[in-house]
Amino acid sequence: MSEPARRIPPKAMPYWLQEPRPAKLSVRTPEQDAKIANRVETLLTKIKDRTAIVGVIGLGYVGLPFSVEQAKVGFRVVGIEQNPERAGRVNAGDNYIEDVVDSELRDLVAKGKIKAVTDFTTVPEMDILVIAVPTPLTINLTPDLQYVENVTHELAKYIRPGQLISLESTTYPGTTNEVMLPILEKSGLKVEQDFFLAHSPERVDPGNKRFNTKNTNKVVGGVGPNSQAVAVAFYSQAIDKIVPVSSASAAEMVKVYENTFRAVNIALVNEMLLLCDRMGLSVWEVLDAAFTKPFGIMPFYPGPGVGGHCIPLDPHYLEWKAREFNFNTHFIALAGEINRKMPEFVRTKAARELNRVGKAVSRSKILALGVSYKRDVGDWRESPAMDVIKLLLADGAHVLYHDPHVPKFRGHGLSMECSPLSDEVLAECDLVIVLTDHSAIDFANVAAKSKCVLDTRNACKTIENRDNITLL
Repeated sequence: MSEPARRIPPKAMPYWLQEPRPAKLSVRTPEQDAKIANRVETLLTKIKDRTAIVGVIGLGYVGLPFSVEQAKVGFRVVGIEQNPERAGRVNAGDNYIEDVVDSELRDLVAKGKIKAVTDFTTVPEMDILVIAVPTPLTINLTPDLQYVENVTHELAKYIRPGQLISLESTTYPGTTNEVMLPILEKSGLKVEQDFFLAHSPERVDPGNKRFNTKNTNKVVGGVGPNSQAVAVAFYSQAIDKIVPVSSASAAEMVKVYENTFRAVNIALVNEMLLLCDRMGLSVWEVLDAAFTKPFGIMPFYPGPGVGGHCIPLDPHYLEWKAREFNFNTHFIALAGEINRKMPEFVRTKAARELNRVGKAVSRSKILALGVSYKRDVGDWRESPAMDVIKLLLADGAHVLYHDPHVPKFRGHGLSMECSPLSDEVLAECDLVIVLTDHSAIDFANVAAKSKCVLDTRNACKTIENRDNITLL
């Protein structure tokens, strides 16, 4: 007698072979349907006449600009910020985010349109709750959802019928449905009936003078039709164009794809840089010529690595989630590997330049010019400059930094204060490494007063006398 065929657990099957899960059937009475319809209509009315109270959880690079835009169109906004210093600064009208206009925040606070609190006890007073908290990675490049989970547990203690909860933090597809929803329903309330749940990924680009919260298209995906209706209505009040998608998971996938697209293309030009260095070619010359083609190409440039709150992190969220479906995302893994190697290459190139003038790294004074992850912002999260500085310090170099947007920083195992960009400092350094191409820096003077410049951003492109300038 043959043994019965062994059933493969669904998680181990390829996703195309898995059987669809049966839908949960629920039978509601006409009275219950009427109550749900009334709940939706009541919230829609509050949204459209802007009497809804908006709660924004996390007043950082996403949350504070979003709060300001909502308050500008008439909503009363309560920020839940568990950092007491930040909450105090908001309530004093003291701005700490570069993309927020100081005078706008002061005026909105003075008019009572924005205030900050440090706990969740005011949640029952709110009609809409927007979550904008960090979603970092662990040291092993796996998702760390502790902030999202902690906030959701707190909300579950206080939510009431008739509220919309929207997650804006970038995460893997399925987080809203698989992580948040079960926690929220422990409150005894049911989604699509008692409360509404959506995902609308943030698309903040710090320092971008053209696109901001208001004029950047907003993707919105609800967990059901009621959630979708109220979420689209809410975001439409302060944002120019809404892009509805079929589900919260689709909205989550949109954001991780956007940043994966950038990570893969940056890795491509970084790998081109490494190859051109071996071949004795200038990758900058090659790229400038390639980008003159009027079709079929999009400009991306190499650098010392990738940084910020999106590109170094988000692709790994998708990479991790894909394994659940027995799927390996080869491009994502390779792109991450290449981009993470770039600080090591900067270290190698710095040593090469110092050797050329007879200096050992361990006996050199090096100025890191710029430590934020991109031009003209003060955000140094995940900045490759931090890795470069740590590598040079490990080699015994004396390293100082200058960044007009970062007066000091503590993190990544470092604690440093900004040095002045004086002629004396430039002259006494053996090497200046341009890691961020801030527009406020006079690179012509840097080149004129420095012994040797290693330019990882092509910031010195227009300087004619290039005898002491080396490109990455």
